[in-house]
Amino acid sequence: MAVIERSLKTLGLTGNWEAGRRRAWILFLVPAVVFYTIFMAYPLLNSMRLSFYTGTGLRPTEFVGLQNYHDLFANDLLRERFLNALGNTFIFFGVHMLVQNTLGLLFATLLSQTHLFGRNIYRTIIFIPATMSVLLTAFLWRLILNPRWGMLKILFEDVGHPEWFHSWLGDTRWALIVVALVSSWQWVGLPTMMFLAGLLNVPEELSEAAHVDGANAFQIWWRVKLPLLRPVIAIVAILTFIGNFSAFDVVYAMMGANGPPDYSTDIMGTYFYRTAIAGEHPVARPDMGLGAAVATILFLILLVGVSLWLLWSNRRGEGGVFA
Repeated sequence: MAVIERSLKTLGLTGNWEAGRRRAWILFLVPAVVFYTIFMAYPLLNSMRLSFYTGTGLRPTEFVGLQNYHDLFANDLLRERFLNALGNTFIFFGVHMLVQNTLGLLFATLLSQTHLFGRNIYRTIIFIPATMSVLLTAFLWRLILNPRWGMLKILFEDVGHPEWFHSWLGDTRWALIVVALVSSWQWVGLPTMMFLAGLLNVPEELSEAAHVDGANAFQIWWRVKLPLLRPVIAIVAILTFIGNFSAFDVVYAMMGANGPPDYSTDIMGTYFYRTAIAGEHPVARPDMGLGAAVATILFLILLVGVSLWLLWSNRRGEGGVFA
């Protein structure tokens, strides 16, 4: 490239070369912009447009303005179900942050040890659940947790403590937590691999220097490695936030569209599905416009949440997410 530029300068064609490079960058960007516009921007804007309409079918035609948003918060039943689903989604996200990402960081720390025997095998074992179908995972755990002949119930009976087993999926206090734990079990491999990549990129010279200064293993991890891992932690937190607030499949596969028992496992994804596609009880009439209003509110929550997190993380120093 440098040889070509020098040759063009000699011939007095540097300006044409620079203009050609700018045109080339534009040509490379055009396919991505077109793809994003067709499959991301247009559906998003169209969904926002549909939130101002009502009617059955995929294309509501009756313009109602902000009525759908008013109904979501003024109608007692819609408001109760919406706020319940929103609160459950925050709990669902909190369990993933506390369990999935904490375990991911722990596993990554252990797997980053060069003296750990068989660490490649452990990496594979941890990541295997993430390659499985969500439907298969949900069906597997429903079999394990079955209150009549589930494997966990039989295991507790075999060790002489049948009282340890509880019908967690049928208990409104525990059903959502159990579903979130199942989801955390399946996807813990993703944050583990991201944290592991971040830990492996920490210069070994920093750890050696800290060790020479008298720091033990925990102090090196806490004072040296963890601060350098903050950008990865922020990215994992953002991905977890977005993934959990748009979750649907694991709850639908394990519990159904109504989020039983008594809507205790109902999250924003299942609430949107019932509102826009399946129909919400007791009307049981799908309203794509009302569903679009739910989706728009969810998008605004994600937008505000991610923006605040990025703003906070980048003001903490050390460059934040974009270090």
